[in-house]
Amino acid sequence: MPKQSFAKIATPLNGKTSYSHTVVTPVLVKPGGDKVISLSPEFVCPQDGLEKQDCGLNASLRWLDSRGSRYAELGTTVLGDDLYCHEPFCRVLLSKGFEFILVCKPDSHKTLYEWVDDLERNGVVKTVVRKRWTGKCHETDTYRYVSAVPLRDADDALSVNWCEMTTHAADGKVLYRNAFATSVAVDDTNVAAVVASGRARWKIENENNNTLKTKGYHFEHNYGHGKQFLSSLLATLILLAYLLHTLLDLMDDKFQLLLRKLPSRRRLFDDMKALTTYWCFDSWEHLLDFMLEGWSYDPESPIVWPLKPEIG
Repeated sequence: MPKQSFAKIATPLNGKTSYSHTVVTPVLVKPGGDKVISLSPEFVCPQDGLEKQDCGLNASLRWLDSRGSRYAELGTTVLGDDLYCHEPFCRVLLSKGFEFILVCKPDSHKTLYEWVDDLERNGVVKTVVRKRWTGKCHETDTYRYVSAVPLRDADDALSVNWCEMTTHAADGKVLYRNAFATSVAVDDTNVAAVVASGRARWKIENENNNTLKTKGYHFEHNYGHGKQFLSSLLATLILLAYLLHTLLDLMDDKFQLLLRKLPSRRRLFDDMKALTTYWCFDSWEHLLDFMLEGWSYDPESPIVWPLKPEIG
């Protein structure tokens, strides 16, 4: 099969055509949590009967069609950057039973921000100010929000709720500012929680993509295109491995203890690879018990380990 059938094509100014693979990697995130749960990916690739090149937005719509219902039933709220904050995509989310909190930038939502400015002048935009101590310094979070503003310039435009957070240092310097369009009703009591949820989308980059790229998973490595689906297969296996490792980190006490004792997750798996290269362990538990016997641990620990396994 030709490369064009399974790769995104880019032609830079020098006239040379390059090929790359792109994938949408949705995850489950929780504000304040340090873990993300990888979900099944959707690859960007040309679709049957379409001449136009595929894109991440279309791949996201396919993902919603094929897998969205199982998460909508759980009351899931969809987070995303400004790319997704437009009316067709928002209406699809609502039609499938999702709430949404999406980054909303002024440059791409001029009509919405004109409404916000007008409502601000008329005293309709509400403000909530909260001060907090970070452990090192005082910071002030200022929230602004307003309900039922149009997402685009049209009489039948979708109405959304808008909220913004600006963080100032004690000297008045702006440390952070971002705004969101949401289907969630916003008031004084929940505006901070809505913004915190919207900000949690950065975990997609920090806890998910950054880990896959820099923590030993080699997600960006060029494994080759293969004859047809090699690149997609390997990417899916990497995501599956990361998902299983995350579940172990959440549910396996012994695995958690080893992670705390070792400097990194990569070191843990390097040690496991070395051990299993030279010895066949009876089970996963056998391997973990053997590794833990190499450490001296606190006898007051609530976890009671079994006796040292007999190997020989």
